[in-house]
This record gives sequence, C-alpha cells and structure tokens, in this order.
Amino acid sequence: MRIVYAAGYSWQGLRAAWKNEAAFRQELMLFIILAPVGYWLGETGVERAILIGSLMLVLIVEILNSAIEAVVDRFGEEQHELSGRAKDMGSAAVFLSLLAVLVMWPLILCEKFF
Repeated sequence: MRIVYAAGYSWQGLRAAWKNEAAFRQELMLFIILAPVGYWLGETGVERAILIGSLMLVLIVEILNSAIEAVVDRFGEEQHELSGRAKDMGSAAVFLSLLAVLVMWPLILCEKFF
C-alpha cells in the first residue's frame, strides 16, 4: 500500500507543478517534443539515455526548485537573505540543468553528423 500512496503523492506533485509553474509546463512541452527526437537520433542505448535523461533532469530540477520556492514563500513574503539565497540557488540549479542539455546534445549530435 505504501507504493500506491507514494505514487498518488507523486501524481499530486506533478499535477501541482503543471497547474502552478509555467516554467515546468514549458519544459515539459520541450521534453515531449525532444524526447522522441533524442530516441531517434541516439544510435546506442547510452546516447539515447544521455539525450533523454538530460531532458528529464531539467524537469526534476525544476520541480525541486518549485518546491524550494513554495516552502520559502510559505514562511512569508518578507525579504530575508537566506530566503533569497535559497531561491537563487534553486534557479541556478535549473540553469545548470538546462546548460547540461545544451552541452550534451551538441556533443552527441556533432559526432553523428560531422
């Protein structure tokens, strides 16, 4: 039963991310478009895993960033150095995950086409 409950909580989290986070919706649309492309362009299982996995990483990090922001906002809207730092670090994590996609995809695809 624990697995069933955990799956339900996960589904609620995905629904909340879709409903409340525009960035998550945009990144999910990008995933829906690029994941099949990555599967098609990847020649090996490892290449496919890197291309698709890097896209999944962006979604995972975006959800974690949104969770951090929600917790910080829950405790108040007043400005605090630690709150700002937490939000900025979450944003930086999303940026780095997007940068990873921008590094991994060209490295794999350049090898394929050049």
